[in-house]
Amino acid sequence: MRLLIENRFGFLALVLIALTALFGVAAVTRPGVAALPAVTPGRVAVESVATVCPDPGGARVSTITPPGGKGRGRTTITEIKAKAAPPATLDQPGLLWQREVPEKSGPLAVAGSGAMAAGLEATQTTRRTDGARRGLAGVRCAEPGSSTWFVGPGPAAADVVLYLTNADEAEAVLEVMVYAGEGPVVSDTGNGFVLKPGEQRTIRVGDLAPSPLVMAVEVRTISGRVAAAARVVVPKGKGTDWLPVSAEPSTSVVVPGIPGGGGRRELYVTAPGEADTVVRVKALTADGFYAMKNRETIEVAAGSTGSLDLSTGIGGQPSAIVLTADVPILAGMLVTGTGAKQDIAFSAGAPPIDIGSVVADNRSGKKISSRLILSAPAAAGKVRVQTLPKRGPAPAPVDVAIAASRTKEIKLAPPGGRGDYSVVVLPLPGSGPVYGGRVMDESTAGGLLVTAQPLALARTWAIVPRTIESPAVVLP
Repeated sequence: MRLLIENRFGFLALVLIALTALFGVAAVTRPGVAALPAVTPGRVAVESVATVCPDPGGARVSTITPPGGKGRGRTTITEIKAKAAPPATLDQPGLLWQREVPEKSGPLAVAGSGAMAAGLEATQTTRRTDGARRGLAGVRCAEPGSSTWFVGPGPAAADVVLYLTNADEAEAVLEVMVYAGEGPVVSDTGNGFVLKPGEQRTIRVGDLAPSPLVMAVEVRTISGRVAAAARVVVPKGKGTDWLPVSAEPSTSVVVPGIPGGGGRRELYVTAPGEADTVVRVKALTADGFYAMKNRETIEVAAGSTGSLDLSTGIGGQPSAIVLTADVPILAGMLVTGTGAKQDIAFSAGAPPIDIGSVVADNRSGKKISSRLILSAPAAAGKVRVQTLPKRGPAPAPVDVAIAASRTKEIKLAPPGGRGDYSVVVLPLPGSGPVYGGRVMDESTAGGLLVTAQPLALARTWAIVPRTIESPAVVLP
């Protein structure tokens, strides 16, 4: 042994043998590590919501929080300006609040917290029967964000104005990108802007890009957040409405809520990336899918916007348009009313209403009506429709089935058939993806007034990753 220790190589061999034995025992006695369970994202109730109604002067502002929230909460409606009047305050879910806002009022901040946040919805709607802004024009009050897309006619066809509002307490730096039929447009005066806290700026898109007939616009922030909205006014009193926010670019886009009847139907498609594409176009009606003759596809160059007249292709039926492409695209739709004086409305690419949708302002009466147009492009859909009238108790909800690859129109009305009301649409268990829109129109002596709103995801839930405890985090 003494000789072995004196021999350095022998000593190292003893050390290696001892270590091997030690780790062998540890490996045998160590308990196995259980496989980690599959982790899926979870949903938590929204506890705070902030929206901005961009130009409520002369409009009716409607806001509601659906019933069902737990605990206490509050909604405030405040004009965004230095010396604003005390805010209106609401604390009871399920009650529709409406006000006619005086002309020349500034943008309104509608904010909810606690039990008044989950599902909070606000809308501004104007109605004019004459003048340059004749028409029925409604817009969903917008949440501040970092990127917002709009698709529609360009400044060569209509007066398009962006309303950009910074409702936060930090400065916002942003840029406005325009994608015309000829490609991306860079303004001679620059496309960047800075908004101070509490500041709203209106920008005529024609000042940035005067020539496009059709376009897409992206408002994106470099720092801070901005609530963005876009109003379209066709010259000579031929209609006005707001462009709905378009879903983010995707290789599959559904433009829902297209009303039936006469008038023009024009599709807009944008390929904002760096590759040309051929977009496949199908209509989805009550009779199912069909490819419209000579309108099966539209070619769109990289960074540009194209249009396709579908007025005769849809055939006057309530429908959705389903688009597929090899690169991400955006899409929107122009709808015109009928009569001696036309009005306009818009739809845009929208997500499926997997967590439900709320529309704050709906009206029914002798000459005015509201309806839902729901589409199930894949598996059959089933939703629950609940109307929440401004006055009186809410009626029992109605379950509506939409057959697979079909579109269905549902006429809405409060108890008694007349009045103002909100509507909540919730998918039922086992339902396939459902897309939809709400159309409101009014018959007048001059022609049909019309406005449309794609169903957006309700502000009820936030998707968050789940976390689990596991020793695997610290074990080798």
